Amino acid sequence: MNIKEGIRIALRALSANKLRSVLTMLGIIIGVGAVIALLSVGQGVQKFVTESIESTGTNLLFVIPGSPGEGGRSSGLTLTVNDAEAIADPRNVSNVVAVAAELSLGANVERGRINRRFPVSGVTIDFPQVRNFTVEIGRFFDESEAATGARVAVLGASAYDVLFPEGEYPIGEVIKLNGIPFRVIGVMERKGGGAFGSEDDNIWIPLSTMHRRMFSPRNQRGELLVTVIYVQVASADVMDQVADEITELLRERHNIQFREDDDFTVINQADLVAIFGQITGVLTLFLGAIAGISLLVGGIGIMNIMLVSVTERTREIGIRKAVGAKRRDILLQFLIEAVALSMIGGLLGIALGWLGSIIISRLSENLTPVVTLDAVLLATGFSAAVGLFFGIYPAFRASRLNPIEALRYE
Repeated sequence: MNIKEGIRIALRALSANKLRSVLTMLGIIIGVGAVIALLSVGQGVQKFVTESIESTGTNLLFVIPGSPGEGGRSSGLTLTVNDAEAIADPRNVSNVVAVAAELSLGANVERGRINRRFPVSGVTIDFPQVRNFTVEIGRFFDESEAATGARVAVLGASAYDVLFPEGEYPIGEVIKLNGIPFRVIGVMERKGGGAFGSEDDNIWIPLSTMHRRMFSPRNQRGELLVTVIYVQVASADVMDQVADEITELLRERHNIQFREDDDFTVINQADLVAIFGQITGVLTLFLGAIAGISLLVGGIGIMNIMLVSVTERTREIGIRKAVGAKRRDILLQFLIEAVALSMIGGLLGIALGWLGSIIISRLSENLTPVVTLDAVLLATGFSAAVGLFFGIYPAFRASRLNPIEALRYE
């Protein structure tokens, strides 16, 4: 018996018991659909995190307080404005395009009867360039405003929505940050949620204004402290070199002799992408493994039904053997039936998984599931393997039936 004839007989046998065949395939349909949907979610999370990190800026280094290892000597603010200026000096660190320092805190923000708490960040004038931010309405503060500590503010998109619920033109309007009046000069373009939370809630003011008017932490030497220093590097190829130069410079400035005593950490943007990629990769694998369990259950269902089918068709097997069918013909027939059940279920599962990914994308504004060819091939191939594996025993059992006993079977 050739393959074509085996497929024809298998489809005829399956169509003879349509409801039972559909119920048998249900486990495979759900399993394949779950694999594709969950893998697409995992891929979507990975893409979302990667894009979020990359949207913070290009070729970016983050210098933050605290040691990356155990035994770091400080858990508070350790970086200063002078550190940022030293990093920006090309005589100290090469291949640096721009540097921005930031000091953040929460503040009560008032406008008329509206009173809400927002994160407020004091930043230097290179912040939009370094962090890839674009002003949508108005402008960002300039060098003269930063030098004089002007009380000007730039709103994030969400902060604007809350403070100006009627969509009023905000430029020139006055808001109060912890009771101090500030004039709004701009609104940032909406960036949406990111790997580090949404920055659309932020309000930005000059760092000098933050230090003079709102919050002025200092170290033991009297130097003004900052929360983080962003360093934009000329190209991705020299990021490790620049990170090493920054590390050596800050160790010298902070009088640090041993690496274990570092009170700062230099984080490479590419390293962040790689770390989050590994985490989301494990998440995707975990989700796929969970969905794979339902495929296993579906395979057991196929095995159960094929055993029932062998019992029901014992006389048919006896007749086929009596007229000359060989063991391999009977084996092939029942294997094809099992694989056909799993493959048809797999194709329907692909459609279900694709539909599920669309539904998930509608439920989350920021998450876009990604259905990849690899996921489809993996689910389909696994479903065929399940049908083949769980169909072997029933097919082998059918092929081993004695034709005389099979003809006697009632």
